[in-house]
Amino acid sequence: MKKIFVLDTNVFLNDPMAFFGFADNEVVIPSVVIEEIDSKKRLQDDVGRNAREFVRALDRLRMQAPLNQGVKTPGGGLLRVEMNHQKNERLFRFFPEANGDNRILSVAYTLFEQHREDQIPVIIVSNDAIVRIKADSIGLYAEPYRNDQVVDSRDQLYQGFREILVPKEVIDQFYREKSVKLDFLTESPHFHEFFLLKDETGSNQSALARCRNGNMLEPFYYLEDQIWGIHPRNVQQKMAMELLLDDSVPLVTLSGRAGTGKTLLTLATALSKVLDEKKYLKLLVARPVVPMGRDIGFLPGEKDEKLRPWMQPIYDNLEFLFSAEDKNHLENMMAGTKSIEIEALTYIRGRSIPRQFIIIDEAQNLTRHEAKTIISRVGENSKIVLVGDPEQIDHPYIDSTSNGLSYTVEQFKNQPLAGHVTLIKGERSALAELAANLL
Repeated sequence: MKKIFVLDTNVFLNDPMAFFGFADNEVVIPSVVIEEIDSKKRLQDDVGRNAREFVRALDRLRMQAPLNQGVKTPGGGLLRVEMNHQKNERLFRFFPEANGDNRILSVAYTLFEQHREDQIPVIIVSNDAIVRIKADSIGLYAEPYRNDQVVDSRDQLYQGFREILVPKEVIDQFYREKSVKLDFLTESPHFHEFFLLKDETGSNQSALARCRNGNMLEPFYYLEDQIWGIHPRNVQQKMAMELLLDDSVPLVTLSGRAGTGKTLLTLATALSKVLDEKKYLKLLVARPVVPMGRDIGFLPGEKDEKLRPWMQPIYDNLEFLFSAEDKNHLENMMAGTKSIEIEALTYIRGRSIPRQFIIIDEAQNLTRHEAKTIISRVGENSKIVLVGDPEQIDHPYIDSTSNGLSYTVEQFKNQPLAGHVTLIKGERSALAELAANLL
């Protein structure tokens, strides 16, 4: 049965081509959505870019047929702009304020009443939970926009490793021959996926292995006890270090809750590669400027002074790593030789970055387009690491399954140039781990 989908503004601010994702159904854009998008089109961020792209796409469709009558979509559906947002009596009693959300609800409820007899479902699509709650309270069906979600739920995100039970003979063969075939797997592994092999009889015998070519498990190449004074404290940190030290894997993604050591481990490896091995010319660290809570407004000073509050977590980690060294050496690396450069992602667009070790911190606040823009900046002989926690997203238009980090992980999991690990155990402190679990 064909359906009628009424789309909220936030859907287009996240995916400007969302109206093409509903197959042969009817897509309705309330007029208030166009007004709200018009107020966003001058923004100089990804939201503004999506607003402008939406406007251009709708303008092209307008040339094919009047938008109030409907334009055919490639999937065989119909797209139209709905001007009728009169206040329904039932809706007005419960939601009297004439704001954008209520006008969208009014459009949907009017369509619902018009098609009640022919039983055509009317569905509101919104990433705003309040709109979905309001719709449900007046008897309308509502759902989030799912076309931008790489998986259905956060639990289905690729972890980068598996723990499997195998016969003791398989573990013995692995240690004896330094490799073992993956004949015992029911589903194909991903490139650079890690495996924790455990004895199925319940003994303590186990093995840690990595899949490189899609058919064989091999031991770790990099078994360093410590990098710049940082020791891997758990299995996942050892996996992360294996990928970070491997120059043949130019894209590494690390996810995990706060305190799991993602940023510190990555910075330590980067400093080793840049300053000790001279593999890369410099270390470039960047993070999106997305505030948690109320924004502090405009900051005085030059660019570096403005960036300092946003980049303070990076400085904290660098000062910790240089604590055994000379703090003046860190200042010289940043101000003198420029071996370490800290930037906001605002300044990365349009650049080409060869022979650098690039770290993108707080990557869970990236949109899919921003992730594409950043990774496509990587030049020859560079390595880029995206670090983030999908549980802590401050961006208003993305979530744990639609952000740039999760999108990159899922898109690259079958590519030989990329590797991923999800860090599980918190190592910052006992209190930090307890807070991550309880709060």
